[in-house]
Amino acid sequence: MPTAPPAVPAYGRASLGEVLASSAAALGVRGFQDMLGLGRHEARDIAVLLVDGLGWRALGAHREIAPVMAAGSALAISAAFPTTTPVGLASLGTALPPGGHGMVGATFLVPEDDRVLHPLGWGDDPNPLVVQPEPCVFEACSAAGLEVRSVGPRAFRASGLTRAALRGSDYRGADTLGEFVAAVAGERRGSGLRSLTYAYWADLDKTGHVHGVDSDPWREELRHVDAIVGRLRDRLPEETLLVVTADHGMVDCDGDSRIDVDAVPALRDGVAMLAGEPRMRHVYARRGAAADVEESWRHSLGDRAWVLSREAVVGQGLFGDLDPAYLGRIGDVVALARDSHALVSPSTDSVVSSLRGQHGSSTPEEMDIPLIALPGNP
Repeated sequence: MPTAPPAVPAYGRASLGEVLASSAAALGVRGFQDMLGLGRHEARDIAVLLVDGLGWRALGAHREIAPVMAAGSALAISAAFPTTTPVGLASLGTALPPGGHGMVGATFLVPEDDRVLHPLGWGDDPNPLVVQPEPCVFEACSAAGLEVRSVGPRAFRASGLTRAALRGSDYRGADTLGEFVAAVAGERRGSGLRSLTYAYWADLDKTGHVHGVDSDPWREELRHVDAIVGRLRDRLPEETLLVVTADHGMVDCDGDSRIDVDAVPALRDGVAMLAGEPRMRHVYARRGAAADVEESWRHSLGDRAWVLSREAVVGQGLFGDLDPAYLGRIGDVVALARDSHALVSPSTDSVVSSLRGQHGSSTPEEMDIPLIALPGNP
């Protein structure tokens, strides 16, 4: 059985939630602290590039094919828990841990609506401002007089996740590389305002999911990301600081490491529904069955996963300080895969369960993410 608890993110000190908050503080916005020391670069403007799926460990193992990022001022910070995009973006955008903003998984139960929310496919229902009502960093920056913009795919402009986690900016749609670079590095309004730009790049994560991080396609995509970072650095003026970070890392889950939850009766007994993703499962029990489900999952999975009750996962601080209103969004039982295991469930999420590269748990490969600072080109 596991002897050490899962790693807890460095909320409030050196986590993804401090990236935009530190950027705002460095640009003089009141109410934020520069916990990551970005102000020491004395930049007039800051551009934050989030590369989906860029883990610190994987980047460190491939420094030779990412020379631009390797040359920057870099340190490892923590992703939010679970290590997945909707949770990470919400912590980035609100400067809160998941327990404070209520986005607690790749998918999770919203008890007041009695349904499982899939944030990556979210539209208007349920209302994003009701699901995540906390103010966003961009709103404070705009109110303070900064020019604030976001750059990402056009399809995400009015998505539920964007409105829940990243509201308050001027969203610039960019579906091609040329559009992306031009939107991030393009001219400002000329009004003399300082600026904060946020940009999201998805393709490394997509490649890792399909091919795995130990693959030639992933390495080629990393080369491509490094070239994009270099192009942005060269296009941005000297007084602009380019900050590169990520929402999570990734692990490859192959062969016998994949546990089919649907095929193990003990893992279905007493279970009302599953959510989350293969590396981190929210397990919602039928009424009165939570203790039995916890015991069944712990016995069946052994040292292949950390199995925690809702109370234990909250008590250990994995979600940070928890607003009691969000308690029911967390599974009665939470299972975090260890090593390279995956808790797949074709009946729950057939496409996601079929992928090679996975994330969501709290291993160093998933939890450790980079913070790289690169001054613009003089």
